[in-house]
This record gives sequence, C-alpha cells and structure tokens, in this order.
Amino acid sequence: MFHEQIANCCRELKLGSEIALLSQNTEAETHQEYLYKILNEEIKRRAAARKTRYLNNAGFYIIKTFKNYVFDEVKLPKLLSPDSLKECSFLENKENLILYGNVGTGKTHLATAIGVEACRKGKEVKFFRTAALVNLLVEHKANGELTKFLKKINKADLLILDEWGYIPLDRDGAQLLFQVVSECYERRSLIITTNLEFSKWTTIFYDEQMTSAIIDRIIHHGHLLLFDGTSKRLQFSSMKTN
Repeated sequence: MFHEQIANCCRELKLGSEIALLSQNTEAETHQEYLYKILNEEIKRRAAARKTRYLNNAGFYIIKTFKNYVFDEVKLPKLLSPDSLKECSFLENKENLILYGNVGTGKTHLATAIGVEACRKGKEVKFFRTAALVNLLVEHKANGELTKFLKKINKADLLILDEWGYIPLDRDGAQLLFQVVSECYERRSLIITTNLEFSKWTTIFYDEQMTSAIIDRIIHHGHLLLFDGTSKRLQFSSMKTN
C-alpha cells in the first residue's frame, strides 16, 4: 500500500530504491527491529556495491586471485606470511611491498591478487604499469589537470606500480613519479614489482639524491619479497623446441 510513498521518500533522502523493496519483505516483532533490519540490509548492500566499484575502477589489466597461487619460489620476510598477504594486514600500518625478481616469476600475479583482495575488503586500489602512469602524469600536467589527477590517486588506500624500471623515463616523468611516491609515504601503502635492484634505481630517477630519498621512503615501512624462480611463462609456454 505504501510502497510508492516509501520509494519517493527514499529518493528524497537519497537512501536508494532497495529500501522500498525491503519494506515489503521484512518481518519483525517491534518497530525498532523492523527499522534496524532494513537499515542494516541497506548498509550491507552499499558495502557490496562499493567493493564491486573499487574492483572495477582499480585498473587491473587482468583479474588474478590467490586461487592456485604457489608461494614455493617466493622468499617472504619473517614478518609476512601467505595468510597475512591474503588478509592485507600490511595496509593497516601503511606498509609497502617491493616484489623483486626476474621477469615471469609471478610478481604481477601476486600484486594483482593482493589488490583484488584489498578491494574485496573495502579498500580503494589503483593499479598502474609504471610507464603508463608516468605518461598519464605528463599528459595531465600538459593539460593543466595534474592536481585533479593526483587527487584521484591520493584517494587510494593501496597504489600498485607494476613493471617498475622496465622502460626508461625522461627527467620530467621521473620527477612526477617521485612526487606520486613521496605522497604515499605514511599515507597509503605501495606495492612495486620490479626486476631492477635498488643500486640501479638511479637509471629511473637520474639524480642520486632523489633516488636515495625514494628508496628511503619506500623501505622505511617496507617488506622485500624475493622471486628467484624461473619464468613461469617460459615454463608453461605452448611453444616447443626441437
């Protein structure tokens, strides 16, 4: 009887149309219990919608999960375990993860799986290939929209920079990347996947002082994960040799 009126009230209060539907099917012994059940269901619905939105907007190239992921060839520091990575516990203290190792050893898979799990836990995640992020930074700066773009990045709880150091950057790009990473320090967590050892990061930032400052910020609250296996892409390649 009151379905349409309730729906109108929900629109006016911006509570969502689901409440009107819930009001028809919710039973309770008291008015307070009835109201609680409806509001609680709306909270759960919004949380689920937010997690889906975070997952869709994260920028993952391919969705990867922990299902069937093998940690046999990943050396974890003592303070981390597969379970703690799945729980994304490092996010609570704004800690960083540096995933270092050869190409094809599962770094991107693990970084993505952690990011997906973080989205499912209601955390906002942004995933970029490092060179692509730098191109976007340069483009937005040229268009006078850098501040607006940085605000979107800075909303994230977790920033994932894949393929760090794979492609050389020019000095302007390196300085913009430095700015992004510096803004993460003690504000949000950072995951970097790279095959470039710390001593060679000057090839990214050119300037030794800038390089030292970046490394210092990343490792201060950071964990190093070593991937010392062989390339899984080559191992499972369908190409055969004679």
